[in-house]
Amino acid sequence: MGDRDLAASVRAALLAHPYVRDVELVGSRATGSSTPLSDWDFAVTTDRFDAVARELPSLVAELEPLAQQWDRISEYPCYMLMLRGAVKVDLIFPGEPYESLPPWRVSAEMLDGIDRHFWDWILWLASKREKGQDELVRRELVKMSKHLLRPLGVDRVPGSIEAALETYRFARDRRERELGVVVSRRLEREVLPAMRRTRPRRGDCG
Repeated sequence: MGDRDLAASVRAALLAHPYVRDVELVGSRATGSSTPLSDWDFAVTTDRFDAVARELPSLVAELEPLAQQWDRISEYPCYMLMLRGAVKVDLIFPGEPYESLPPWRVSAEMLDGIDRHFWDWILWLASKREKGQDELVRRELVKMSKHLLRPLGVDRVPGSIEAALETYRFARDRRERELGVVVSRRLEREVLPAMRRTRPRRGDCG
């Protein structure tokens, strides 16, 4: 799907709802400052956020997302999609109330959600590294440690994106064995090749 087709498809999918008034492409994709890994940010204006939020899974079904989830630690409601090709789409609802959630609690039922959260987050971090935002990456790795890695049993804050990848995969695999569940590797198979096509710059935090 080309860039114009993706933007048009997202707009069409959401504007099919009677309470969605506008869907605007914002962020780096709108300004022309994106990198290959940059996400697609859409600001969604609605008259009834609660009604639209309930129906988002069915509204975005035609986009065939590999994963969809609310951002747990955002300052505003943000519905995150992962499409084929490791394409990250964020549907942002500015001005709507939102309360961030606490760190994950690991259980057999939660492990799949943790995995979706990790691959979305790590792809976003890789896009920020592409733009040279190393300090932001460092801060986010600390946040990732608190909210996701530490609950899995990883005590040390990863010093790089690569370290986060290694420690997460090891901890996830261990938890799978302990809990007797298996998490799909579909997101991992999409995200890792996309990240490997980018190269850390010498001296950055990766």
